Parts: sequence; structure tokens; C-alpha cells
Amino acid sequence: MTQSMTAYAQAAINTDLGELSCELRSVNHRYLEIAPRMPEELRLYEGNLRELVSASLARGRVDVFIRLKESESSNLEPNDEAAKNLNLLLREMRIHVPEMEAIRAIDVLRWPGVLQAKKADPEVMKAKLLEVLGIALDGLVKARATEGQKMADLILQRLEGIRDIISEVQTFLPEIAQAYRNRLEEKLGEIKDQLDPSRLEQEMVMFLQKTDVAEELDRLLVHIEEVQRVLDKSEPAGRRLDFLMQELNREANTLGSKAQDPRLTKASVDLKVLIEQMREQVQNIE
Repeated sequence: MTQSMTAYAQAAINTDLGELSCELRSVNHRYLEIAPRMPEELRLYEGNLRELVSASLARGRVDVFIRLKESESSNLEPNDEAAKNLNLLLREMRIHVPEMEAIRAIDVLRWPGVLQAKKADPEVMKAKLLEVLGIALDGLVKARATEGQKMADLILQRLEGIRDIISEVQTFLPEIAQAYRNRLEEKLGEIKDQLDPSRLEQEMVMFLQKTDVAEELDRLLVHIEEVQRVLDKSEPAGRRLDFLMQELNREANTLGSKAQDPRLTKASVDLKVLIEQMREQVQNIE
């Protein structure tokens, strides 16, 4: 299935430290370029992130935004060592100051060092990061496939338009040859009888050789079939399609350079318009 390089997806999951979210933005690029932005405490998993993205995508610039929104209720935990030291200190104070009032729990919690930032298990955080990234990647791949199918449909419509133009050209090519014969006979006019009898036919052969576009039309049809075949393939096809657009445009230009009739000139222009429309779509195909 044809994949677009332009898409967007996001996902979020809960962890012991808070909400972990992933946002993916993909645009067209010649190769696969991954640009991650993530908290420093998760930076050690960047290699795993790149591996997972590379396994799902072949081309495009992919901006990866990893965010960790810590919740106030879940980012603190007791510091056992500090709590023990505070307890020992309070015992000693009671020995020296027996009448000292009992300390409240809220005062204990406010004591410097008793509470500390919660530390998550590294392997757990790695698994959570890859989990949220995987969910977002699934959404991105689906979005790219949906957009890619729309592009493929547009390209197929243009291919049908090219076929119609080729069919129309093939119908009036004999008229062009006959019209040239008539003009040539008029120009020869009175001196026609003085010429070699084969001269007219020689002139016609030379004209047909210069203006014969049958080969260009045949190659256009071959390229059309190849574009359809490539669109049906499951692997990335953007580079191959881009090459085929160049070949189609080359044949359309040659057709225009051989034009000896306004209808043929118009056909060449119409072909190039349709090819350019396809090329614009192809630039976003993976």
C-alpha cells in the first residue's frame, strides 16, 4: 500500500512518575531522518527509540516529542536514611529537653531531606517509553497509509487522463500526415510534373520520420503501466515513482518538440500539466 510521508500522531500513558506522552510529526524527506526531543532522564533510551522508529518507517523526517508530566502526588517518596537520622535527633533532643512537645507529622514531612524525588526503575521506564512510542507509531503508520491511498487515487486519476490524451492523439495522427501531404502538393503545384515521381513520397517519408510520435506514445503507455504496478507494491515506492515522473515528462517534451499541428502541441501541454500534478503528489510518497 502506498504510504505518505506526511502525517501526525500522539499517544499518552500513565507511569509511576506521571503522564508519559509521545507526539510524532512526519514530513517528506529524501531519507529517514529522526529528530527526538526528550527529557534528559530519558535520553539514555534514544538508541532504542531510533531502532523502533526505523523498523516502522523508511523515509521522511520524523520529529519525536517525548514529554513526562510529573504529578505532585506521585513524584515524591520518603528518604529512609534522612527519616532515621531525624528520629535519632529527636530522641537526643528529648533527653536534653524533656518538656519538648511532640513533633507533628506535617513538621516531619517539611524537614529538609525527609522527602525526595521518586526514582523509577530504569527498565520499567524504558518499557513505558517504548510502549507509548509504539502506540504513537501505530497511529502514524495508519495515518500515512490513509493519506497515501488518497495520493495513489489522485495519481491513478491523472493516469487515466493521460490515457485519454494518448487515445485522442492516435485518432488524429493520420489526419496530420494527410494534411501535410495536401500542403506539400499545393506548394509543388505547377512544377509537380517536372519533379521525379518519387520526390513527393520521399518528402512524405522525411516528414513522417521527423514527426513520428508513435514511439513516444508507446513509451508513455509503458510508463503508465509501470506507475500502476509500483503503486500496487507494498514496499516504499517514492523514489521509483519520482524516476517514472521524469520519464513521463521527457516523453511529453519530445512529443511537443515534434509537434506539427496545434492539436499535438496542446496534447503535449496537457500531458505535462497532468504529469506535474502527479509529481507533486509523488514528492510526499514514502
